[in-house]
Amino acid sequence: MMPSLERASHWLALVCRLVAGIALLALLTVTIADVGTRYLHRITDGAIALRVSGSVELVSYLMLFSLLAAMAANVEKSQVVVEAFSHGLSSNLKNRLHGVYLLGFAALGLILFIGLLDSAAAAARHGEVTQDLRLPMGPIYYLAAALSLLLGLRSLIHALLSAVFGADGEVSHGE
Repeated sequence: MMPSLERASHWLALVCRLVAGIALLALLTVTIADVGTRYLHRITDGAIALRVSGSVELVSYLMLFSLLAAMAANVEKSQVVVEAFSHGLSSNLKNRLHGVYLLGFAALGLILFIGLLDSAAAAARHGEVTQDLRLPMGPIYYLAAALSLLLGLRSLIHALLSAVFGADGEVSHGE
């Protein structure tokens, strides 16, 4: 069971890294294009008036996607160790405590998923759109909900690996 959990976590992490990378590249592209067109407008005294419409809106949603995906991709590396409390503990016990800690992230991911799923359904029902670009909010909420679910699933997988099996939480990737 443990190798199949590790394999599932590995593939989910790859998907999350891909989403985070695409969102981050898109975010940087929008930012560079916006800054570049503003600078071009300024140095030509308004002769060239190109603008990136809704750049602040695009950057905020792309940042949401990149952060959620990056958090989900790296959840097993997020251990916070307070040396004063864990100094004398065995490695096995530290791993099990880390698993309990990750259960909190699993709960957080599930709560975010449920809330965003509800928001997505309401946005789709009411035709809610973004303020500047008039993009439908439903798909934005659905993607954020899916990324939150991935955060919860990967946290749960690593909580099980750490708390139940006493593993160190790092996926070996078959190496």
